[in-house]
Parts: sequence; C-alpha cells; structure tokens
Amino acid sequence: MKQCQDIIRVETHGEGLYEITHQVQRWLIGEAVETALLTVFCRHTSASLTIQENADPDVLRDLLAFFKRIAREDPSLYKHRTEGPDDMPAHIRSALTLTTLSVPVSSGKMALGAWQGLYLFEHRTAPHSRTLMLHLIGA
Repeated sequence: MKQCQDIIRVETHGEGLYEITHQVQRWLIGEAVETALLTVFCRHTSASLTIQENADPDVLRDLLAFFKRIAREDPSLYKHRTEGPDDMPAHIRSALTLTTLSVPVSSGKMALGAWQGLYLFEHRTAPHSRTLMLHLIGA
C-alpha cells in the first residue's frame, strides 16, 4: 500500500471555474499507482471544488450565473463585510459546494466520466493564489 500527498497551487484571475484535471493527472502519473483513491482538498473558505462537465463552456457560465443569483453581492444582506462585498457571498457559495473531492483511480488514471473534469470554483472577484492538498492511497 502506498500513501503520498502533495500541494498544488492554482492562480485565479477572479470569479470563475478553473479546470485542474490535467494538473492533478500529471501529478498522479508521477506517483505510479494502478488502483487508488485520490482526495483533493481546497484549503480555503471562499473557494471550492466541483466535478463538472468539461465539454460545453455554457455549463460553467450557467453555474457561475446561478451562484451569483443565489448569493448576491449586496452588502445590505450580510453583517460580515470586513473583506469587501464579495466576501460573504463567496463564503455562502463555498458552503453550498464542496471543499473535498474523492476520485477513484483505475489503471493509473482518475476514473472520471467522458465529459467530467475537476474544477476549482473561485468565488472571489479578485485574483487569488489557491492551495489544494492532494492525498493518494493505493497500490
């Protein structure tokens, strides 16, 4: 049984979904496992993770628009305003999504569906450097 972990950084340019599938897969190939479980953990409270369609960009645009509607940047709605008008909506969006993903690994590759990709979901409007912890256990 092999166990390893690493940290990857994702530079964002503000609000949006940033595909990280290839970056994670490159790391996974270097670990040379056949069968395993990969955990990806986002170490932030205003960004999150999702597995989503990676073929039609309209899916990502619609998701972003939906989350903007359900957690609006309206300072009159929130008490927490210390870090600007986008901060509390970012926390809400993060709470409604995931900070951890578990992905099975088969034949050394993530066992994603044909149209699935891993995404960092940046909920803040300003650029950020996000840190993701990768943990792998398998053989």
